[in-house]
Amino acid sequence: MTFSRSIKIAPSILSADFANFGLECEAIEAQGADWVHVDVMDGHFVPNITFGPATCAAIRPHIKGVMDVHLMIAPVDPYIEAFAQAGADVITAHVEAGPHIHRTLQAIRGAGAKAGVALNPGTPAEHIEYLLDMVDLVCVMTVNPGFGGQKFIHSQVEKVRKLRAMIGDREIHIEIDGGVTPETAPLVVAAGADVLVAGSAVFKGGSVGNPSPYGENIRAIRAASKV
Repeated sequence: MTFSRSIKIAPSILSADFANFGLECEAIEAQGADWVHVDVMDGHFVPNITFGPATCAAIRPHIKGVMDVHLMIAPVDPYIEAFAQAGADVITAHVEAGPHIHRTLQAIRGAGAKAGVALNPGTPAEHIEYLLDMVDLVCVMTVNPGFGGQKFIHSQVEKVRKLRAMIGDREIHIEIDGGVTPETAPLVVAAGADVLVAGSAVFKGGSVGNPSPYGENIRAIRAASKV
């Protein structure tokens, strides 16, 4: 996994067919996805429950590129090793999920994965200023975490701009998660984002039996991101 500021589209399998995860991962990569985004929710930190390390291990053989695992769980630390062993290339934890995010990021890197830190919409960019030398990715939530299909929160564009200035020349990705469409993608890319997580905007209209709409949707987001 080499660093690049080129735009990367990371479909969230939260919007995929749960009965066909492996084939869905293969389909989105074949249709142009750069990363595969896995939203892990615990029904505690967020009001939804999705899947855990066993699912990640099951889909890993079906993913040729980057498996980007977003942990919306609390506590985080007891599960880091399991997700790393399941094949996560990037593990992202929320700054709001526990009192010792510095230790959490150390543990993620210690487990051999790239370390990401996520910010909820109400959390200022400044809350991670002293963590930037420990992270490989900052995930800006542009919806409240927990469910797919929510509308983009426009106030987060300024947060992305602040983060871009704070990061400077460090090799840190800025990822956007929530409400990404061809209409909102150019706003966050212009502000400094380079990884775009899209769920319903990628998977709408397609299926494993008819994956071409996935490619059309991915290309539409990528084309809109050329600002």
